[in-house]
Amino acid sequence: GGDPASDHGPVEPEAGAGARPGRRSRGGAGAGSGFGEGAGPRARSSTRSSGSPSSSRAEKGEPRDQVEQARNICLRLLTGTPRTRKQLADALRKREIPDEAAEEVLARFEDVGLIDDAAFAGAWVESRHHGRGLARRALVRELRTKGVDSTVIDEAVGQLDAEQEEETARELVARKLRSTRGLDRDKRLRRLAGMLARKGYGEGMALRVVRQALEEEGEDTEGLDEPF
Repeated sequence: GGDPASDHGPVEPEAGAGARPGRRSRGGAGAGSGFGEGAGPRARSSTRSSGSPSSSRAEKGEPRDQVEQARNICLRLLTGTPRTRKQLADALRKREIPDEAAEEVLARFEDVGLIDDAAFAGAWVESRHHGRGLARRALVRELRTKGVDSTVIDEAVGQLDAEQEEETARELVARKLRSTRGLDRDKRLRRLAGMLARKGYGEGMALRVVRQALEEEGEDTEGLDEPF
């Protein structure tokens, strides 16, 4: 729901993902390399010759099928929304894809730019700060839950400086201020500062921004209780 829309390119491999299951049903378990341009011709040749490389692999087990399955799972998950490497790895593990096959696909997707945690984190910060008004602390927490490396997180949230963060806090309070009219001063302070705290703003900034907003409205903030 909150994930930022991000364009990783046209993702042409999606067409191949749909074709391969059909080839498996015609030619058995072997279904090409999974990434090469020549996967289609090789898969078709396996239907005509039992001595082809694809048939030989099928006789020894299903390692390429597992890679192919992992690839198709990742492509489906990446359609319409970017995901982190950890999110995809967790999805593959949940579907009982062997670690070796999962690692091969994830590494390949990183190489071609379909997985890019730095780009994901940057887009996430941009979207969640401007769209939801989240502060750096909340953004760090969200990106950690998605498995983004701490160094990458630090770089992404570094897009926001303290001045920009405070300006966003003022805008949030200004939008919420009207709905608190009629409440006593203490309740207004607690409600507004609590709203900022839930979005990751520090206590000092929250109090300063809310007090200033109330004072500009003509509210006497002298002696107001601390909301935290």
